[in-house]
Amino acid sequence: MLWYAVNLFVIFIFFMLLLVSKEYTKRWTKINDYLGVVNETLDSIRFGDLGKKIKTINPESYETLTESINGLIDSLKEKEKAVSLQQTELIHQNKFLEAILNSLSDGLVIIDQKHRILRATPKVFQWFDEKGKAIIKKDLLNYIEILDKTPIEKLENTEVYIKGYPENTFEASTMKLLLDEDKKSKKYIVIIKNITNQKEIENLKEDFVATLTHDLKVPIVAESNILEFLIEEKFGPISDKQKEAIKNMQVSNQELIELVQIMLETYKIKNTGVVLYREEFEINPFINDIINEMNPIAEKNNLKIRFKEYENITIDADKLQLKRVIKNLIQNAILHSESEKNIDISVVKTQTEVDISIIDYGKGISKEDLEKIFKKYYSTAKKFRKIGTGLGLYLAQQIVKSHGGEIIVNSNNEQGTEFCIKLPYTKEN
Repeated sequence: MLWYAVNLFVIFIFFMLLLVSKEYTKRWTKINDYLGVVNETLDSIRFGDLGKKIKTINPESYETLTESINGLIDSLKEKEKAVSLQQTELIHQNKFLEAILNSLSDGLVIIDQKHRILRATPKVFQWFDEKGKAIIKKDLLNYIEILDKTPIEKLENTEVYIKGYPENTFEASTMKLLLDEDKKSKKYIVIIKNITNQKEIENLKEDFVATLTHDLKVPIVAESNILEFLIEEKFGPISDKQKEAIKNMQVSNQELIELVQIMLETYKIKNTGVVLYREEFEINPFINDIINEMNPIAEKNNLKIRFKEYENITIDADKLQLKRVIKNLIQNAILHSESEKNIDISVVKTQTEVDISIIDYGKGISKEDLEKIFKKYYSTAKKFRKIGTGLGLYLAQQIVKSHGGEIIVNSNNEQGTEFCIKLPYTKEN
């Protein structure tokens, strides 16, 4: 009986295990089926098919996971739609920008740090006589010639020639491209502009001005001589008031002569450069002579020119041209100085140069004007209702550069301005 009971118990246990095993097998089968569906859906997503979703399978057990995956698919669909819209907008903007660049009369070239061309506008292809991608990766210097040998990276309205257009004149400027994607590899954009027509107009204008100025000089000089004769009473005695009036006329006449001379010299420089007639002379008496000549003009403005003498060194320069430069700087100092404040001149010698400084204590020069004062035809005289051509400082800088030096300027608002002529100096001078 006991044996029979044990057998029944074993059979019962076996039967129960069989039932449990069947239930778990069903569950694992469902899990495997569900995982297969999930895997298939994820594969579809990976290959860009966002139209597939997981159907509800035994929602009591897998509802949360199913909803999460389907929600992820919906979110990806929305993002794909947004990205697609952005791509369409970017393509439209790119085409619009490309159309604008292609319609420009100027040429644009993008180059790398080795001057190899990466991209160019149709105008550049036309000027360089190239088609398709033939221009890409070629050195820009194969196509253009920079007259003053300025490095390509530093071009700023620099005159250049395109080798296929020798009769035309071009101007080029370079800007560095600021790209975050590649900070090690530098890229530049070169803007090339055809200025042939502007150059021709400028030449015509300068020829006209030079001719007119030359014709004006004769009567102005004649007027100067007549005024001198009147002062010397060669046409009869004159009163003190008349002398004073004639002297004032002489000052104005001298200003006109100097303006005319500056214009003629500027024209001459453009055609032949600055011609120097060098000689050795002592600096101190040279500057004192200029001061004696300029003091009457300064005194009329309640100013006094002071010169702090250095050791009396000898320099080698063109005396007449250097005198023109210093007189121009003193005239500018008189123009910008405030009444009853002196103008200081100093000379300092170093091992390599002689510095001649002209200092006024007026209102100073703005930063905007400082960047332009040495440019041709730029003048601040109109601010003070004075006569000015905008050529004085330009001519002065060209004369000093022809000596191998330069003029530098330092200015502070309401504190004055210092123009410093730096001339090369060695013991051999």
